[in-house]
Amino acid sequence: MSDASPGGMNRRSFLSAAGLGAAAIGGAPLLSACGGLKGTGASSSSDVLKIGYVSPQTGALAGFASADNFVVKQITEALRGGFTAGGRKRTVEIIVKDTQSNPNRATEVTRQLINSDKVDLIVGSSTPDTTNPVADQCEANGIPNVTTIAPWEAWWNGRGGKDGEGFTYTTLFFFGMQEFADCFFPMWERMEVGNKNVAALWPNDTDANAFRQGLGPMITKAGYEVVDGGAYQNGVTDFSSQIAKFKSSEAELFTCTPIPPDFQTFWKQARQQGFKPKLATVAKVMLFPSEAEALGPLASNIATDFWWSPAHPYKSTLDGKTAQQLAEDFAATGKQWTQALGSVYSLFEIAVQAFKNAGDPKDRDDVADKLRTMKISCMSGDLDFTAGPKPGIALQHPVGGQWRKGTKFPWDVAIVDNTPNKAVPIGGDLLPTGT
Repeated sequence: MSDASPGGMNRRSFLSAAGLGAAAIGGAPLLSACGGLKGTGASSSSDVLKIGYVSPQTGALAGFASADNFVVKQITEALRGGFTAGGRKRTVEIIVKDTQSNPNRATEVTRQLINSDKVDLIVGSSTPDTTNPVADQCEANGIPNVTTIAPWEAWWNGRGGKDGEGFTYTTLFFFGMQEFADCFFPMWERMEVGNKNVAALWPNDTDANAFRQGLGPMITKAGYEVVDGGAYQNGVTDFSSQIAKFKSSEAELFTCTPIPPDFQTFWKQARQQGFKPKLATVAKVMLFPSEAEALGPLASNIATDFWWSPAHPYKSTLDGKTAQQLAEDFAATGKQWTQALGSVYSLFEIAVQAFKNAGDPKDRDDVADKLRTMKISCMSGDLDFTAGPKPGIALQHPVGGQWRKGTKFPWDVAIVDNTPNKAVPIGGDLLPTGT
């Protein structure tokens, strides 16, 4: 197979020009010319195992991928000596693709990984805009796949999952509406409010509709009343109608699932127009320090779900590194830890474990089976893909945290409620948002 690309560029130059990247682990070449499988279930003599990684490194969702390059380097170092799988020493090659925060682009780059790069397994991260199109392509082409940072209902229902069946090649670890409820409701119950109205900013997209259809009824069942601002389109610039509705309801509790730029717009307009909920428990946004920095003082004591932090008592299956050590290593680069550190790291832990567990790591069916049946204690905690709620889904249990002014960095997180996961220590009191 030729290494040439259109326009006379070699493949390495072409990848660089396209904004794509690859990392070689264990001494493997940057890009092998004709590696990969010849067919589903086929065996290959190659000792190089290719992992494709897909995430939104640019665009509206880029905050989710801010630690990607660091994690790939960490995995590179942890696996530098290779590992044994299928009775032989193996090395890993990681090929990184950017979705540009566009689901159509996610589909396109996943096809590139399958058809051009001939990867053995694909991992992906960050919202259904990435996880769903990546998983759909992997399922259609028989490629083992694991994704994360997407509510399982949005991943399962958004892809037409059928009860009792599951998917053959695609798996997910994260959490869903029950876990959001387990995280948010205890904080609501601890906050003294004048009524039980909950203002909800849920756009018309896969993520938010999962909340509207899943979390909404749970909120009602718990004795609260949902004040739904309406299914608006992502990218709107005026939230006056939603704010007016929330103010008229006198809601003192607020929750949401917008894309990050829209939340920044909404939250600033809400303050300008006098909507100041006593407690904001937000999802999909305010997960990362960059978002708190963008809001400045308006970020104070906004609460969200934390599924990974330096305080979580988890460690790597690859080199024994703890969550605290991983965060400190990241801080040494001058950047603040983000939740995605643990999640993306675990994608590769799971991929490597599936290769090790398979009789032949080049057999797609075998590797996919090992993903679906995996139980692993890793950087993201104890994950059991056999436990459900659906086949091939492993649940995490997030705790409640609030953004506070930091010392080393402008903003930091205090874990204020550990009701769903007592293993995570409390780091501060629950305080009203905005104080």
